[in-house]
This record gives sequence, structure tokens and C-alpha cells, in this order.
Amino acid sequence: MAYLEAIHGPDEGCFLCHVAEHVEDDEGNHVLARTPRAFVVLNAYPYNPGHLMIATTRHVGELEELDREELAEGSTLQQRSIRALKDAAGPDGFNVGLNLGRVAGAGVPGHLHWHVIPRWNGDTNFVTAVGETRVLPELLADTYAKLRSAFGSS
Repeated sequence: MAYLEAIHGPDEGCFLCHVAEHVEDDEGNHVLARTPRAFVVLNAYPYNPGHLMIATTRHVGELEELDREELAEGSTLQQRSIRALKDAAGPDGFNVGLNLGRVAGAGVPGHLHWHVIPRWNGDTNFVTAVGETRVLPELLADTYAKLRSAFGSS
């Protein structure tokens, strides 16, 4: 709730750039892994426990503007994320993708990021469908602790 209640205005800047720049606070920012050109961070508003985002370190919003190294490191981190989630949480499947442009659902259209969302059989329920509310059975800090260990071994 502290995160949800915090003020997030337009003057705050790009939160992904903030996370990219503040390597010294990876735990506080829920960063699970880094390469020189990309990083993995827990989504602060997850669809499911373990919902990750893989973002480029460089502030770029268009897929076709990425260089080969950024694409390669993003893909490698996607594989590593799926492996860690399988090891730590045993999901039945995954949704993996990009939302390119605000009309496509991009919450941060100026900073490219992939979503990796673990899925389990039966992980949707009436509250999500009828109440337009998400119910998450685990705190972000607990998910981070589990996944941090799994990323260390992947």
C-alpha cells in the first residue's frame, strides 16, 4: 500500500530510468538481475505473483531502435526469467510480450520493456472478472526473496 499511496506525478520522470541508474538499491527497487544493457525488475502492479519486467537500460521506446546487443541481452534475460520462475514457483505457463504504444497498453511508452507473467491453471477468479480487482496471495517482498534466490542459481 505504501507504493500505491505514494505520489506519482508527471514530474517524477521515468521510473525505469530511475531503476536503471540506481544500482546501489537493487533490493529496494526489486531488481533481480542486470546486464550492461538490460535488467529484470518485479512489476509493482503485478497481474500475478512473479510478474516481471525486462527493460533496456537505455531510455528507448521503439523496438526497431534497439541495437543487437540490447535485443540479445533482453532475450537472454527473458530466458533466465522463465527459468527462475519455473524453479521458484512452478507455473503452468507464461504470458510474455511487449505493449508498443499507449493505445496498445504501454504504461511507459517511452521506455521499452517486456512483461513475463507466470500463469497457473485456475489463476483467474470471480473477483478479477466481476469486481475489476486483483487479488495477490503474496507480498512483493516475499516474491522478490524467492526469485532473487532462483536468479542466483540460474
